Amino acid sequence: MGNKAGWLALGAGIAGGADVILIPEIPYDVKQVAAAIMRRSHSGQGFSIVAVAEGAISREDAAKQAEGGKDKGKAGKKKEQKQQAQERVAESKPGNSQHLAQQLEELTGLESRLTILGYLQRGGTPSAGDRLLATRLGTACADLINKGEFGVMVAARGDGFKPVALKDVVGKRKTVPLDHDWIKSARSVHTCFGD
Repeated sequence: MGNKAGWLALGAGIAGGADVILIPEIPYDVKQVAAAIMRRSHSGQGFSIVAVAEGAISREDAAKQAEGGKDKGKAGKKKEQKQQAQERVAESKPGNSQHLAQQLEELTGLESRLTILGYLQRGGTPSAGDRLLATRLGTACADLINKGEFGVMVAARGDGFKPVALKDVVGKRKTVPLDHDWIKSARSVHTCFGD
């Protein structure tokens, strides 16, 4: 989850009180992450929570990817981009998080305990808010069908909903803007993004 955009890790990290949140939109420096953990340790905090999106990437790896895309012909660039995409997917498997956990143990001298949420995240018990949202969106969808309006998705907007044309969203990625209020809020409470 979060291979291309960091919304889930960012929201979960803020809601769960994470001390470090790593998302694909902000390449991280593992030394900055280790420093944040050590600051907490030195201040008497016995633990740190690090939320990592599946596609979080270090500055070094981001630089390698950027360097690989330079000076290629159009066909070469397309092939290279496909190969890089496949490599990023492979890199973002649980082994990538394991590697980060090992790096942090080496840099901090503290034990790291890794939890891959996977099925737990996808199969958790729905909250009252989850059930309310599902009911609201489901009934809004049924209303649109009854009106003969198709080719849309239903988006929650405040207390209401809005139909959004599929052509306006399909094939488009909505990444976390670096000036988004969630990032500002997290930084305000001293959450580290590794940058």
